Amino acid sequence: MKGRFLINGETWELEFPPEATLLEVLRSNGFTEVKHGCDDGLCGACAVLLNGKPVPSCQVLAATATDQPIVTAQGLGTVHRPHPIQKALAEAGAVQCGFCTPGIVVSTYALLQKTPDPTEEEIRHALDGHICRCTGYVKILEGVRLAAQRWKRAK
Repeated sequence: MKGRFLINGETWELEFPPEATLLEVLRSNGFTEVKHGCDDGLCGACAVLLNGKPVPSCQVLAATATDQPIVTAQGLGTVHRPHPIQKALAEAGAVQCGFCTPGIVVSTYALLQKTPDPTEEEIRHALDGHICRCTGYVKILEGVRLAAQRWKRAK
């Protein structure tokens, strides 16, 4: 099966099996920032933005994501040109092993697009489903709050 994917602002014509998930298509085409976690949509490691909304890419059939905008964490920022959310998470000490970070970055981006001044409850709700085995979440919440403060100032 062939499909056109709009990934991080670029068009990709890709071949994939009909049963392939979006996660499988992304990773097999070099988007390794999208992590392969649980395969059940429960850990958040594979989260991407699909039409601006965070989704677990392991639960999306690739064929249903053709011709729709897909954004990965690398589409927001890179190591050499980090997005302010990535910077804030790093400064808050929320990035340890980094496995969960790409999913948290895209979910935080979606949250701040919709709610630039989120409450603690809104932040927790946006990050529900993201499992981090390193930080205990305190630093992640601090990083999201820092990103929100900077987001507000930049607007």
